[in-house]
Amino acid sequence: MIATTRTAETMIAKRAEFSKIFNICGRFGIRRMTTTKPNVSDCEKEVLFECINNRGIITLNKPKALNAINYPMVCRILEKLQEWESDKDMVIIKGSGRAFCAGGDIVDITREGPSKAHKGKLFFKHEYLMNNFIGTYRKPYVALIDGITMGGGMGLSVHGKYRIATENTLCAMPETAIGLFPDVGGTHFLSRLPGAIGMFLALTGHRLKGADVCKAGIGTHFCSSKNMHELFDALINKINPCNIQNEIDKYTEDISSVQFSLARQAVVIQRIFSLTTVEEIFCALEAEGTDFSLKTLDLLKKMSPTSLKLTVKGLHKGKHMSLQECLQMECRMAGHVMEACISSDFYEGVRALLIDKDKKPKWCPKLEDISDEMIETYFKPLQPDEELNI
Repeated sequence: MIATTRTAETMIAKRAEFSKIFNICGRFGIRRMTTTKPNVSDCEKEVLFECINNRGIITLNKPKALNAINYPMVCRILEKLQEWESDKDMVIIKGSGRAFCAGGDIVDITREGPSKAHKGKLFFKHEYLMNNFIGTYRKPYVALIDGITMGGGMGLSVHGKYRIATENTLCAMPETAIGLFPDVGGTHFLSRLPGAIGMFLALTGHRLKGADVCKAGIGTHFCSSKNMHELFDALINKINPCNIQNEIDKYTEDISSVQFSLARQAVVIQRIFSLTTVEEIFCALEAEGTDFSLKTLDLLKKMSPTSLKLTVKGLHKGKHMSLQECLQMECRMAGHVMEACISSDFYEGVRALLIDKDKKPKWCPKLEDISDEMIETYFKPLQPDEELNI
């Protein structure tokens, strides 16, 4: 199970701390980081909440934007999760259209450049609070990931106990292509996937489809999309929350005989992506000399060098940390990425791939110019009120 566990006493203490951080009576409890509150009316249709038979249902409802989440949506989801934890039997989250969630609305937080870095810091901080809340949720949390699930969508699903994939599911962490790093707890869950597959996924942004999502350890169950409605109906009307594992098994399929699409490359992936530096990985891929290794090397050379170095360091650190510690570390990393003191690759990557769409990012600095000391800067504390206190 990817989600972490804690003692009951610690959980209660942390829930009390969440109440301070995210005061329902104040609705958005942002404390000192900002004096503005999200305009709830702007996102009421973007994320829907309903309760049926004491089941809380969250529907991401921005199909034209592939259900990308923004700051107001994060705040509303976090608020509702806190409210439902005490009185609902389970929570189900799903997406409308062909996506579960394609990630966060990063165009919005980068549009005004590093001078408005606080906007991105605020988004990431609350997104990570939400990820942690899901990872420590005391009620069954079921994510129906029937469609595109990337970046922030992974954070909304993978930390929950039940992740139902279909043949339509497409999972990826593509952050190195835009100058970021696999966040939303990626340093935790990716570092724990078997055979260094997590490092491979983190660096390359490789897309997992259908049964591969479960084979890699990201999905917990596989259900044909044609049966998803029946499963959803059962979750709402039939399944006993106290026996949810066995009940879900009745509506999902055995995929033990299905071969993982990366099975043939598994040995190479484990050997090369277990190495501890980007430079070592590059050299090993070149020395391997196969079609797979050379194509992978070619792909990696297109990614932000700073992102690659950050990702390798983050996953190696995260392997020995709890989910909470990983999210705290990622909050620092993301904060420094927003400040762009070492590199502005995140802003450049978003420009090249999502705004101008010329797909020709000008990464700076180059791989050979990035020192270990420069990368360590990203792991230093932020201002006290910017830190993630969980």
